[in-house]
Amino acid sequence: GLMAGLKIGRMMLGICQTNCYFVYKEGQNDVILFDPADRGDYIYETLAGHDLNVAGILLTHGHFDHIWGSRKLKELSGAPIYAYEEEKEVCEDAGVNVSAQAGRAYTVEADKYVKDGEELTIAGMTCRLIATPGHTKGSCCYYFKEDGMLISGDTLFQESVGRTDLPTGSMSRLVRSIKDKLLCLPDEVKVYPGHGESTTIGYEKEHNAFL
Repeated sequence: GLMAGLKIGRMMLGICQTNCYFVYKEGQNDVILFDPADRGDYIYETLAGHDLNVAGILLTHGHFDHIWGSRKLKELSGAPIYAYEEEKEVCEDAGVNVSAQAGRAYTVEADKYVKDGEELTIAGMTCRLIATPGHTKGSCCYYFKEDGMLISGDTLFQESVGRTDLPTGSMSRLVRSIKDKLLCLPDEVKVYPGHGESTTIGYEKEHNAFL
């Protein structure tokens, strides 16, 4: 149900066509921004141009294509950065997060490292961090229960799953995370992944060959 009336917007940015999402309440100006890709300044200016204010920056994981814009966006917006506590090393090590190999070594320190299952309320919007290790050791998803929305990062894609050949990745852990932590969510929950188009939990249960 749409009790809280949350809306979601998307920008596709960067060399990896990373999905950068912003969630907001209709009629309000604050947004929660997920995975600021590589264009912190562009994101800030685009949202500001629509009178939208970034109230929090949430990372699903620490890979370069999801974090390159994070420090700039924080600097411009003043918004704190949140990440799962198990992803601290990936965020803060340019070798582990593959940014050095990608040609632009980069690290980010979260202002708040969040625990598995912890609820975050930012600007009156509440989501829960669900730890889903596998793509990286500290990959996570963010679940807006009342609105049936899951920001899944690079854990679960439409008819696919995240790659596990990068540092700290594990396919067995990834599949177990999805089965144990995500497929138990209601079938109608909409899934917004880090790359590609959105899907639903029910659709992936039926059609995802990896599961």
